[in-house]
Amino acid sequence: MNRSVDLICGVDEAGRGPLAGAVFASCVILDPNRPIAGLADSKKLAASRRGELAVRIKTNALAWSVATASVEEVDRLNILWATMLAMKRAVQMLKVAPSEILVDGNRCPELPYPSRPVVSGDATVQQISAASIVAKVARDSYMLELHKQYPAYGFDRHKGYPTRDHLEALKKHGASPVHRRSFVPVRAVIEQG
Repeated sequence: MNRSVDLICGVDEAGRGPLAGAVFASCVILDPNRPIAGLADSKKLAASRRGELAVRIKTNALAWSVATASVEEVDRLNILWATMLAMKRAVQMLKVAPSEILVDGNRCPELPYPSRPVVSGDATVQQISAASIVAKVARDSYMLELHKQYPAYGFDRHKGYPTRDHLEALKKHGASPVHRRSFVPVRAVIEQG
C-alpha cells in the first residue's frame, strides 16, 4: 500500500436499526482533484439521487470499499460490535493507505491508522457522506435481493426496518433465516411461536 500525507478516509455504516439482514460499512477516500457535488447524509437523499452519487463516488474516488457483518455475527456480537467489525473489514479492503480515518458516530473500531469519531459526520464531512451513500446503496440493493427470497416480509419497501407492515408480516409468517434473533421484536415472535 502506498501511503500519502493527506488521504482522509471516511467510514460509515448502513443497517444498524433493521430487524433483518447484514450490517454494511463503507469507507471512501475522495480524490481532491475530482470533487463530487451534492454529497450529503444518505438519509437526506432520495434513493435515485443516492444511486447516481454512488456511481460517481466509485468512479471518482481514490479508493472505496464495502464490507459486511452477517446476521449471525450481529446476533453473536451485538449490533454495535458487528458494526465495528464491518467497518474494520471495509478499511482492511482499501487499496490505498489513508493518513487518517474519520468515522461517523461517537466511537471507532480498532484500526491500523490514526482515527477519530465525528458525531453527525455523515452530514458534515464529505468523505463520511460519501461512505454513507455507498453503504446505503449497497445495503438497499442487498435487501432487494433478500426480498426475492423472502417476498412475504416486504423487504423491498422497508429494507428490514421495524415498520408496522414489517412487524405484522413477522407476526404472521414468523422469523425468516435472515432476521436478527437478538433483536427484541424478532425474539418475541420466536418465543411466542
